[in-house]
Amino acid sequence: MLQPATIQFLKNLKKNNNKEWFDKNRKAYDAAKADFTELTNQVIKGFGKKEPAIAGLAGKDCLFRINRDIRFSKNKDPYKTNFASSIIEGGKKSMLAGYYFHIEPGGNSFSGGGRYMVEADQLKKIRQEIDYSWKDFSSIIRSKKFAALYGDLEKGEGLSLVREPKGYDKSNPAIEYIKLTSWIATVPLTDADLTSKDMVQQIVRSFETLQPLIRFLNTAIIH
Repeated sequence: MLQPATIQFLKNLKKNNNKEWFDKNRKAYDAAKADFTELTNQVIKGFGKKEPAIAGLAGKDCLFRINRDIRFSKNKDPYKTNFASSIIEGGKKSMLAGYYFHIEPGGNSFSGGGRYMVEADQLKKIRQEIDYSWKDFSSIIRSKKFAALYGDLEKGEGLSLVREPKGYDKSNPAIEYIKLTSWIATVPLTDADLTSKDMVQQIVRSFETLQPLIRFLNTAIIH
């Protein structure tokens, strides 16, 4: 669980997204960051029992910076209004699929993971693996456990091609998943969840449900 002060810091930051305010509230930020880092450590400890590949990671190395990259953005707010961690074998800069959770009060929090914005060489590998192993892939995303929690993979704008990629027929039973350019699934976390004693277990359960998909994607990427 997170401390109420951490949630309040993010709410205050959203209303005061400027360097002057942030500098004055540096101690509050440091405390909130430490709280979120400890949450990440607890998630790693809990999920590491089921996934040894991430068990040795340190929470501090999984966090994303709170500073925004505003060089090519119309939004010039200097800070993100969320805390987020990427828990991936090899660290957050790894090119493998992995697990992610995002804390942003106001109904914008979630946990899940997958492989986002995949590069061309990996796109080819993942699409081939889905095509060749459609039975295995479909059994993962259509399992009762996965469907009950995640529903399906995300297919929104920017996550899928409009038409089938070159070399694949539109009649292919896997075509809707072959057309994807990101393979991700997320489940919302409510604002009440953020300070709940069950929060760590809730995130760990979401990762456990996602684990077969992550392993499928990483098998495709590695081989």
